[in-house]
Amino acid sequence: FETITPLMKKIQSDWKKIGHVPRRDSDKIWKQFKKACNHYFDRMHAQRKAENQHLYDAFDKKVKLLDELKELKLSDDTKTNVETLKAKIAEWKEIGYVPQNKRYIDGKFYKAIDDAFDKLKMDKSKLEMVKFESKIENFSSDDNDTRLLDNEQNFIRKRISEIKAEINQLENNLQFFSNVDSDNPLVKDVHKNIDKHKKELDTWKKKLSKVRDMYDE
Repeated sequence: FETITPLMKKIQSDWKKIGHVPRRDSDKIWKQFKKACNHYFDRMHAQRKAENQHLYDAFDKKVKLLDELKELKLSDDTKTNVETLKAKIAEWKEIGYVPQNKRYIDGKFYKAIDDAFDKLKMDKSKLEMVKFESKIENFSSDDNDTRLLDNEQNFIRKRISEIKAEINQLENNLQFFSNVDSDNPLVKDVHKNIDKHKKELDTWKKKLSKVRDMYDE
């Protein structure tokens, strides 16, 4: 197939370049040509599907697991729920790859995982880290996933720089209130905003540390 497929595609291209034939023969010869091409490419696709059957089997398993996740009933124990969801992620990862045109199912699964985590009664920053870890643990050591990890690291670094700049700007704004009482609502609001950004910065730094750890695994 590796040898013949390029030749078949060239034949199809040459066919178009030949031009018209007498009308009385046009339909007949086109049907013969189309039948021959379909015969070849049907055989090729059948062989490829057989070679990739394990990918289609994996897809069927992921469909089943996704349905189970959507029907999952969470308990009142947050810790147990987190472990249950992590186990689902591990099971999903263990199933492995699916056909290229079926990879959309990974996005559906992690959307369902995020929705499940959002239902848990957890501290916001801790919840953010658990969701983040579930996301990057799906990255493995192959070239494509290493690229995804690189992209994630670059995004996090950019976000850290942006938050630091926002904190710096807010702290500079406080200088305008140097002679204003600390109980002033505007001053209190700026301090509250700075604290919020610092907590967010701490979360993003933890994410960066987790990504760096992934490179060492």
